[in-house]
Amino acid sequence: MNKKIIVYGMGYVGLSNAILLSQNNEVVGIDIVKEKVDKLNNKIAPIKDKEIENYLANKNLNFIAKMSAEEFAKIADYVIIATPTNFDEEQNHFDTSSVDSVLENLSKIESKAVVVIKSTIPIGYTNEVKEKFKNLTVLFSPEFLREGKALYDNLYPSRIIVGCNKNNKKEFEKAQEFADLLKKSAIKKDVTILIMNTLEAESVKLFSNTYLAMRVAYFNEVDDYAIRNNLNTKDIIEGMCADSRIGNFYNNPSFGYGGYCFPKDTKQLKANYSGIPNSLIDSIVDSNQVRKEFIATTILDKTISTDTVGIYRLIMKSGSDNCRSSAIFDIIKILAKERKIIIFEPSIKSAPEGTKLESDLEKFKKECDIILANRFDKTLENAKEKVYTRDIFERD
Repeated sequence: MNKKIIVYGMGYVGLSNAILLSQNNEVVGIDIVKEKVDKLNNKIAPIKDKEIENYLANKNLNFIAKMSAEEFAKIADYVIIATPTNFDEEQNHFDTSSVDSVLENLSKIESKAVVVIKSTIPIGYTNEVKEKFKNLTVLFSPEFLREGKALYDNLYPSRIIVGCNKNNKKEFEKAQEFADLLKKSAIKKDVTILIMNTLEAESVKLFSNTYLAMRVAYFNEVDDYAIRNNLNTKDIIEGMCADSRIGNFYNNPSFGYGGYCFPKDTKQLKANYSGIPNSLIDSIVDSNQVRKEFIATTILDKTISTDTVGIYRLIMKSGSDNCRSSAIFDIIKILAKERKIIIFEPSIKSAPEGTKLESDLEKFKKECDIILANRFDKTLENAKEKVYTRDIFERD
């Protein structure tokens, strides 16, 4: 039997889930941004993702976007919350106010829907809100999506995890049912489903992303060593990764990790470790800042005060339109104190403070003495002698 589902938040996580589930269910996507809602109802993707663009334009989806859906919430079977939870540096934890707001509204209208949180949250949050909103059934299901490939990763999931109170028969059955809804809508059929308690499910999310951030940081530090000792980074990494225990993946140096997940998830896990002895978790966060400072110092050493430093794209990776928490921003802040900075980034309309935005790529290349590119692009080929990148394998 098809289900009625509401998805709050039309970012990567929410939209990919809405499209996935609308193949077999009736789905309403909620977002507070009218422009985004209008685009979705005209079958236009508001974010850059090849599969999302294709499914919206060409698939027969039972999906509509709205800015509110209180009446539908009263009859919905499931409500998925995928609203943003940024890390609050002052409070030292995720800002869960957007999730809190949705839960508050659902509690007031006495929705009978099972609530599934897919926003990234602190460990322990689900149990806290279950105590606060006793009339709601709340589950947690972590996401493991790559930017620019969010729908693909839902169609071919590495695993499906749903957190519940395993001792509560109703919750456990609903967790199984929701996992089956995701599996039924996926193309990959041999999918591991794990039903666990919510604390463990929340932990899996933060520990997984922190481990991946650690790999990024580790290979960046290998690159730091190679640069300072005039060694061939590519040879070192290829020699290391030929060992199947290490593996030839997530090993391409960059200017530092960034994006929607890694910066905030690593900081939240670090905060969760308060009072627990550790050195590695703290170091992963610290290593990323050290890498950005190392890159900035290297560029200052390679240039003179009158040189113009170009920044080719602020986005974190190719095939994405996300600039959020990009490592290049901290590098720009350091460089802008001593060098003229010109940025080429079609996705923004105004330049960061102390920099200039250039929309003409050829003019940008001519004006710059050195060009920083987190990821090399073939459009830079005719200015390759100016390009500084650590994109050794030319892949994300």
